[in-house]
Amino acid sequence: MQLKPINQQVVVLVGASSGIGRNAALQFAHRGAKVVVAARSQPGLESLVEEIRSLGGQATAVVADVTEFEQVKAIADRAVEEYGRLDTWVHNAAVEIYAPFEVTTPEEFKRIIDVNLMGQVHGAMVALPHLKSEGRGALIHVTSVEAKRSLPLQSAYAASKHAVNGFLESLRVELMSEKLSISVTEIMPAGINTPLFNKARTKLGVKPMPTPPIYDPSLVAKVIVEAAEHPKREVIVGDAGKLILLAQRISPELVDAYMLQSGFDSQHTNEPKSENAPSNLFEPISGYDKIQGDFGDQARFFSF
Repeated sequence: MQLKPINQQVVVLVGASSGIGRNAALQFAHRGAKVVVAARSQPGLESLVEEIRSLGGQATAVVADVTEFEQVKAIADRAVEEYGRLDTWVHNAAVEIYAPFEVTTPEEFKRIIDVNLMGQVHGAMVALPHLKSEGRGALIHVTSVEAKRSLPLQSAYAASKHAVNGFLESLRVELMSEKLSISVTEIMPAGINTPLFNKARTKLGVKPMPTPPIYDPSLVAKVIVEAAEHPKREVIVGDAGKLILLAQRISPELVDAYMLQSGFDSQHTNEPKSENAPSNLFEPISGYDKIQGDFGDQARFFSF
């Protein structure tokens, strides 16, 4: 399958105001792509567009909540209106709650599913007609290593990522049966140093953290850009994630034992945080429109 060079593409990035999405938008723009960035945070998008334009790139922002289909459709429509087409759709938007299952409310669990699963579904639904009209293109969906192996204290998040994995496997084969030159890539990061851990709702009594080893967001963003030009089926980012999924295939019981031993404490910081502290589960919060989170002293810029 032959996709366009990056410098000839119009790329939509959903969930671009911070973290992986923000870094990927900058990398795409640096490579010459025209980018449309979307998220709930208007200040984050405005600062991102300003940064891209200051570097000589072309960018447009669309404020949208991915749980609302018409708002997601407006992102695709704006891309075509502004640049005439759509070549790659990158869906990265996600929210998180850290809590034992029995203290997670139905409303919280549903919100995670609505954003992390239905948001991805809405993205593919609105992007596909435009990719088909172009005759080729890429759907790139960022999930998590938890799409194939869940961590404790993240039942809702893990469920949403497993569901996206199943959705993409079905969609990929359907597109293959139509002999369409549209790639479907799932990118599964391990623990990444993004502001997600500042924005997540927590019922642990402390601010959560990614399970070490922790990786820099630029590693995931680089893989996203590569997948837009060179089709890939699945990519695990972070060698620790690859090891966990290899162990999961060999012996799920062994991974259960490992999670029981280290899967709880490894997600706790020593910084107290109330469950009533601001989170972005239902509404965006300000102050975190940046790429890196608070764990830069532990983050790796490489992965074997």
